[in-house]
Amino acid sequence: MPGIRVVELPVAYLIFALAGLVFLWLSALRLQQFLFSRQELPEGEKDPDYSIPVIDSQSQKDSPFHRWDQRIKIAALLCFMFCTAFLNHLSWAIPALLLAVCAVAAARIPLRYPLRRLTAMGGFLGMFVLVMPITVPMKNGDTLLVFSYLSFVPFNMRGFFLALLICVKASAIALMAEPLLATASFSSTIQALADLRVPPIICRMLLLAYRYIFVFQQETARMAKGMSARGFRKKTDMVTLRIIGNFLGMLLVRSFERTQRVYDAMLSRGYDGTMHVTFEFRACRVDWLKGAFWVLAGIGLIVGDRFIALDILQWF
Repeated sequence: MPGIRVVELPVAYLIFALAGLVFLWLSALRLQQFLFSRQELPEGEKDPDYSIPVIDSQSQKDSPFHRWDQRIKIAALLCFMFCTAFLNHLSWAIPALLLAVCAVAAARIPLRYPLRRLTAMGGFLGMFVLVMPITVPMKNGDTLLVFSYLSFVPFNMRGFFLALLICVKASAIALMAEPLLATASFSSTIQALADLRVPPIICRMLLLAYRYIFVFQQETARMAKGMSARGFRKKTDMVTLRIIGNFLGMLLVRSFERTQRVYDAMLSRGYDGTMHVTFEFRACRVDWLKGAFWVLAGIGLIVGDRFIALDILQWF
């Protein structure tokens, strides 16, 4: 196709690139294990279960994000996250990622928490880097890398940078979720959402869902422990599939019964369907200045992305 630049490379380059990606992935997993192994636990306490993340795990610390009015913080950081999601060029998504890293550092959040979040996303985002360069439609001006013995699968650099753009934006938004949610108690976050005119039914659903998901997790662990005590071992056969189906059905029934008991207990304690105010927010000038900074930062990225051309593809 005219207007397309084709670069031929030895297949060894591809092997080295894939090996580098695997090395980075394993290094991130190793670093995560090292950081968690250094975590000090109270005497006699077991390692915590990280299958369900604790949203407000860092709410007792002190930082500019902890002292920020929760209503303004939610509105400003969500505005920045939405602006980041609408970026179209990698050269402007990278500054958004750097701002997110600075926000995590300013919030004094331990590295293991954002690293765990990014590691969980890495397997999914890595598929974009592998699939999009070989599936994106070719256009005039594209640069194709053709490896020896694999000439029938051209590697489109535009698709690679498009996948990299998605990964960078997703990482920036995921990192911003840490100072947004981890720097205040979950109940105060729900109260701030209510003050921001989020429908009360949604606020109550979020509060109850997060509160009792740990109860259902304990119920699941107790049932699984009972099955193991009776000799159940997972196998790839129809018997295991039938037992797992019965397990899920029983869990659904027990969860429904537990929910009904919880609701009856709430009614007996005077629950009338409304969420009572337990936090009184008072915004000061510093809170508004912080909000203005993050809103202007997001708008500035959008303006630069739309009107200032810094295309990384031109470097290749």
